[in-house]
Amino acid sequence: MQSNDKARLQYLSSLALGRPILPIASGVSVTHNPTYVVRVGFGTPAQTLLLALDTGTNAAWVPCSGCLGCSSAIFDSTKSSTFKTVACGSPQCSQVPHPSCGGNNCGFSLTYCGDSNLTANLVQDSLTLADYLVARITFGCIQNTAGPSIPAQGLLGLGRGPISLISQTPSIYQSTFSYCLPSYNSSGFTGSLKLGPKYQPVHIKSTPLLKNPRRPSLYYVNVLAIRVGAKVVNIPPSAFALDPNTGGGTIFDIGVVYTTLVQPAYAAVRDEFRRRMGNATVSSLGIFDTCYTAPIPIPSINFKFDGMNVTLPRDNFLLTSGGTTCLAMAGQMDGTDESVLNVIGSFQQQNHRIMIDEPNSRLCVAREPCS
Repeated sequence: MQSNDKARLQYLSSLALGRPILPIASGVSVTHNPTYVVRVGFGTPAQTLLLALDTGTNAAWVPCSGCLGCSSAIFDSTKSSTFKTVACGSPQCSQVPHPSCGGNNCGFSLTYCGDSNLTANLVQDSLTLADYLVARITFGCIQNTAGPSIPAQGLLGLGRGPISLISQTPSIYQSTFSYCLPSYNSSGFTGSLKLGPKYQPVHIKSTPLLKNPRRPSLYYVNVLAIRVGAKVVNIPPSAFALDPNTGGGTIFDIGVVYTTLVQPAYAAVRDEFRRRMGNATVSSLGIFDTCYTAPIPIPSINFKFDGMNVTLPRDNFLLTSGGTTCLAMAGQMDGTDESVLNVIGSFQQQNHRIMIDEPNSRLCVAREPCS
């Protein structure tokens, strides 16, 4: 079965069963952006946009009519019969970053990925998610954007903050969702975002879902060790420790492409990787400092979490470009707010089912090819 046929069958099955399943595609092939995207309808009647998924961000935001710096794909609020603005005094206005007031309408601004900025008006309208119509969702209507990292058609925030889609729909989706990300080079909508607890996998490995008051919107877990091949590398426990003062710890985040580890953890993984490569010549490529033209003998990398082990096959930790193969991980930059944070990125998560189960405080992982 071709990938597009597979995606269509999955979508039609979700309609027949009333299952809230949104097909996921690699943004590399669809929007030429290293994100994962889903189709979401805004307004009445629905206007469909391809939104980037991000578990590290809360509010959804889309480019709107008159936006400066936005792409040609926009949401035209004048064509929606259910559109309304959010007033400055509303509770939602205090839940967005850097709220502001222009007249009686609430606005906000934020920096995304450290190199891009946007300003938006806070609004409400209906969302169409697969065959489900969700009324009165609050989101940002972008008015101005600058920088290379803003997703062209908008973003769907799946974080733990009060303004995220998941937090706004507790009676519908019960703070539970899962996703399977296809490979970056796959074409078509072959992955899936499942909303709600009813159709989630039952037999699946899990680890406790932790909270860090310094960064309450992120999905923290406890890493105990990392194994490269057969070797458990020597990493000090402090590298993985949850720190409420600095925000340190380990998170899963599909808004970040490649796994980044704090320097002591990354140095240990990198050094063992290089040791296993023997005398092969090591080179750098972009952000990656451990690259080879020789065959890579390391079959897997294993993350040991509290309560579960996750073994990454080669496709989840090796990136090949022009005959050069790199360890697709990097160390955090010292002196930044992120220097204390380990991030399990989307490249390492691809072709796995990742489930967030807030009511039972667990994050679950199972191998599931969806490319």
